[in-house]
Amino acid sequence: MADIQALKDIANRLRIYSIEATSAANSGHPTSCMSAADMMAVLFHHEMRYSVDAPRGANNDRFILSKGHAAPILYAAWHVAGHPNVTYDDLMQLRKMGHKLEGHPTPRLDFVDVATGSLGQGLSVAAGMAYTGKYFDKSDYRVYCMMGDGESAEGSVWEACSFAGHYKLNNLVGIIDVNRLGQSEPAALQHDTEAYKKRFEAFGWNAIVVDGHNIEEIVAAFASARACTDKPTGIVAKTYKGYGHDGAAEGISDQLNWHGKPLGARGEEIITKIKASTKNMEAFIQPPKPAGTLSENEPIEIKLSSPPAYGADEKVATRVAYGTALKKLGQNSERIVAMDGDTKNSTFAITFQKEFPERFIECFIAEQNLVGVAIGCGCRKRTVPFVSTFAAFFSRAYDQIRMGAISQANIKLCGSHAGISIGEDGPSQMALEDLAIFRSIPTATVFYPSDPVSMERAMELAANTEGIVFIRSSRPALPLIYKDMNEKFAVGKGKVVRSTDSDKALLIGAGVTLAEAIKAHDTLAAEGINVRVVDVFCVKPIDQQLIIESARAANNKVFTVEDHYREGGIGGAVAEALSEESGITLKILSVTRMPSSGPCAVLLEEHGISAGKIVAAIKASLA
Repeated sequence: MADIQALKDIANRLRIYSIEATSAANSGHPTSCMSAADMMAVLFHHEMRYSVDAPRGANNDRFILSKGHAAPILYAAWHVAGHPNVTYDDLMQLRKMGHKLEGHPTPRLDFVDVATGSLGQGLSVAAGMAYTGKYFDKSDYRVYCMMGDGESAEGSVWEACSFAGHYKLNNLVGIIDVNRLGQSEPAALQHDTEAYKKRFEAFGWNAIVVDGHNIEEIVAAFASARACTDKPTGIVAKTYKGYGHDGAAEGISDQLNWHGKPLGARGEEIITKIKASTKNMEAFIQPPKPAGTLSENEPIEIKLSSPPAYGADEKVATRVAYGTALKKLGQNSERIVAMDGDTKNSTFAITFQKEFPERFIECFIAEQNLVGVAIGCGCRKRTVPFVSTFAAFFSRAYDQIRMGAISQANIKLCGSHAGISIGEDGPSQMALEDLAIFRSIPTATVFYPSDPVSMERAMELAANTEGIVFIRSSRPALPLIYKDMNEKFAVGKGKVVRSTDSDKALLIGAGVTLAEAIKAHDTLAAEGINVRVVDVFCVKPIDQQLIIESARAANNKVFTVEDHYREGGIGGAVAEALSEESGITLKILSVTRMPSSGPCAVLLEEHGISAGKIVAAIKASLA
């Protein structure tokens, strides 16, 4: 039985702390906190089962504050719940330089799983957590995600709704705080709660409309959600931005121009009125404990179940080797899971699906949700997710990837069909910006394997490299470069694949262009011109020492060749590596204009990255 009065009093405490913290910071979003206070009180002191002393415990219910600008009320909720490291004094340090309570939540805090604040992303992550709980962990923990009504304009929210409805994630509760007002004007639907309800229902959800300031209705709605066994629940809560209880915030509640502003002189007045309507300012209800029996996952090394196995003259596309390696990793660890965006027969994630259908998630053509689900699956070390689609399509999910870095996400992304070498499909399918995208992510590791052996080893490294890892795979079948199936590879290390003591230039490539560089090497060698060839393998972090040493040993002339636009690719990475070296010249051979459909070989020639064009560039530099 819920203690309704105590929950009302706790909600008022949360409002007061949110006002005080933002006033102390002289910035923040108190009105967005005030609308959510009643729901937060019920969630943290009646509905959710969790351990305050172990916020990321495997058996705890999960909570994501997708409307991350309301961070002060999240911090206040953990303070009131009794978190030992969130004191009242900490609340008063909100947004201060160097303090742990930042303007929007990040996993620097042990009670935050993912960073939020770039709106519209929380529900996808929550769906990934819920999928993991229901289908991988087979546990009874539940997942709650609170969103703002403004962010519900984001398409990613409805991608997540579609996913959760399709997979009948009855352990997921999405809450929309319909406080009517956006940042600069009212939200599109304002208080049309029926419209939100119908949208949830259209995606196969159990939808409930409540008065978001009525504790009894909120408690009943969560009970209804818990009783629903075949679909997720969406709670549509009609609230008022800046709500202060019993008219305490008159002139601010439900008024424009208060978004993102501390309440200033009005704050003390409102706090006084809220206190006057609160029965017990020390009200507290012990959060219910979790009952699950999951063990915590500790870091483990995950290896291929067997070494690569290819014939010396065999040609294999690296996208095919991706599927082979993924299956081998899955054979050695149940933590390996895979997901794809309806491209699995092209990315070859289908190889894994056939072997482990219960560990494969089809996310369909919804790349923002695809990445968000992966982030959720990887939270609390429950799984090691591998995500695949065409590399070009990851550009749709750039913000999810960017926020994934802030979230300290542990996800592995493989982008196939890289560059103009895919041929006749044309420029809409050609990834020519992907290396730039992933190189710009501060915590990312970027692999670009050039044959099936290096692809399998890149996959093994990716499984054991914490954080965001991007692996670029190619469509054309490529010749075997590494004949030794036990060839060693490492993060941040490249390979010299052709060299002499009299090299006149250095060629650096990867994927298709490494094969072209080796052909160019052979042509030039037949004419008495020796060049050194380096497989970059790891574009980030790049092997700076190898590049400098190889350049010095090859006449200080460096050529990079890449199936990528000039901006942000291998040439840029090499330029950065050489930026403090004198006397070295660098020429970047890359795609410099919009390509068109055509055969692979013709396109490579047309855009100046074929073996013949490399030979011509080398000769011109030596003339």
